[in-house]
Amino acid sequence: MPFDTFLALLTFAFVASMTPGPNNVMLLSSGVNFGVARTVPHMAGITLGFSLMIGLVGLGVAGLFTAWPPARAVLTWVSVAYLLWLAWKIARSAPPSGAVAAGARPLTFLQAAGFQWVNPKGWTAALTANALYAPGSDLPSVALVVAAFAAVSVLSVTVWTVLGRGLRAFLQDRRRLRVFNIVMALTLVASLFPVLFG
Repeated sequence: MPFDTFLALLTFAFVASMTPGPNNVMLLSSGVNFGVARTVPHMAGITLGFSLMIGLVGLGVAGLFTAWPPARAVLTWVSVAYLLWLAWKIARSAPPSGAVAAGARPLTFLQAAGFQWVNPKGWTAALTANALYAPGSDLPSVALVVAAFAAVSVLSVTVWTVLGRGLRAFLQDRRRLRVFNIVMALTLVASLFPVLFG
């Protein structure tokens, strides 16, 4: 892959990873409600789970949609149901001081990694990146796409979680936190509009 093409890939990965979407909304919320340390498994699950997904999509998993067209509809409705459930959980999150007592916890590594497979924004990014930068599905090109997204993901998950942690002091007030969690839940629901009506 020529260097200028790789720079374009990095730019695409940066924009796709840093802009608001389900992963980043959940990380922001988790940073507020649980802090950075407790969110690390969630962060790692996103980075490694999404990297694996991009690699498998690049090597041909996306062909399932061509071979069995109803698979896309199934994925869409599973994604919608899961995101609505996550939005409900975020909206009802307890204040940081009461989160542990209430038994609340951030997503685990496996939950975050598994979420990538029902993340509409993730599918869009994986399909587009591979179509543009690894059109032949050859292993070296797919590996570069994976490497670019993995590197950018480490930065993205850290920024969004730390941003959430930075808001924690301001959101110690229960009313502010309640409003924040509802806004984050509604933002997560809003991320479904391109999937349903796009």
